[in-house]
Amino acid sequence: MQSLSKTVATTALVMALYGMMTLSGNAQDASCTASQPLIERLKPLMKGEVAAVIAPEKSKPLPDITFLGPDGTERKLSSFRGKTVLLNLWATWCAPCRKEMPALDRLQAELGGADFEVVAISIDQRNLERPKAFLSEIGVSKLTYFSDPKAKVFQDLKVTSQAFGMPTTLLIDKNGCELGHLPGAAEWSSDDALALVKAAMGK
Repeated sequence: MQSLSKTVATTALVMALYGMMTLSGNAQDASCTASQPLIERLKPLMKGEVAAVIAPEKSKPLPDITFLGPDGTERKLSSFRGKTVLLNLWATWCAPCRKEMPALDRLQAELGGADFEVVAISIDQRNLERPKAFLSEIGVSKLTYFSDPKAKVFQDLKVTSQAFGMPTTLLIDKNGCELGHLPGAAEWSSDDALALVKAAMGK
């Protein structure tokens, strides 16, 4: 009888925890429901140089990933709430990543400010001075240097099916919800990219 009581109690606890997780997940999904009309408006702009951008069937929040700022202090993605963000994961060992960095720098120069920011995070794990040296060599000056020497940000986004390879780029709205993702490189300073990002900003 005592064993049966324990079993019933355990089952009830598991069901309660499952219910809490389900409610939490639904609440998170609901927080991005308002992003769906914007995604529909963006779809026709995913063309030309940014034709490979994939619109999600259902917008979902990004994990609150943690990375390092230029001074080595921890930053969280949530600290950019209120801005439209183009999140880019890159590394010096990734040839397509290296190729698109100047375009990301030009995009930041063109649109960066109170309403938009390119958050490019280096996930180099060896020779941690190499990414800074590379950016300096190619004249990148507008991007803030963010890094994650543990490359955990990639794994966190991979778990939620929001990262698939390198480079990975995600377009995120002001509430931290995904508007689109791109597995691969793009010409982010092109007219096509500028039109897409401006529309995501509501311009």
